[in-house]
Order: sequence, then C-alpha cells, then structure tokens
Amino acid sequence: MKLVIAVIKPFKLDDVHQALTRIGVTGMTVAEVKGYGRQKGHTEIYRGAEYAVSFLPKVRIDVVVPADRVDAVIEAISAAARTGQIGDGKIFVTKVDRAMRIRTGESDADAL
Repeated sequence: MKLVIAVIKPFKLDDVHQALTRIGVTGMTVAEVKGYGRQKGHTEIYRGAEYAVSFLPKVRIDVVVPADRVDAVIEAISAAARTGQIGDGKIFVTKVDRAMRIRTGESDADAL
C-alpha cells in the first residue's frame, strides 16, 4: 500500500475529487494548509498598507491505495490540478506498512 499526498491550489479540489472518483478511489482525507515553495508568497495591499503574504493557502489530499494503483492516482491528480502556473503543487508517495479499519478490524488492503 502507498500513501499519496498531494498539495494543490484550493480551487482545484473539486476537479481532483472528480478525477479520483472516476478512477475508483473510494476515500480521501482533505485538509486546508498553508505553505510556500518556489512561489515564495506575494505582496498584497490592505487599507493602503502593503504587506507580504509568506504562506499561501493550499489543500492537502491524502489517499491510501494499493501499490499497483499509484501511477493512475498520480496521473489523475496531476492532470486535474495542473494550471500551468507556478504554485500548482506537489505530489509525494510513501509506503504504508499497515492499515486497519476500526469498525470491523479489517487490516491492510481489506481496510481500504
């Protein structure tokens, strides 16, 4: 099993959700996060004063899938989240050693 973590622009969440649903992903965790990469934030003017916004709003999506589905999940996320502009986000993949469904006690792939 693999954990796919995607950090994307907030307005692309619905597109990514639909893309993952189309390929059969049945669950995900979503969190609103803030951060920066090469984008390095930007400046805004509020009530006549200019200030720097260092941490930009993003959405983090966590999806655990069988190892053989990782490439399809990455392709679906990247295609749906891509705008072609700086700050589109990142995708990370890590190994999951164990999973368990609390309600039934099912473990590993059966818990997904």
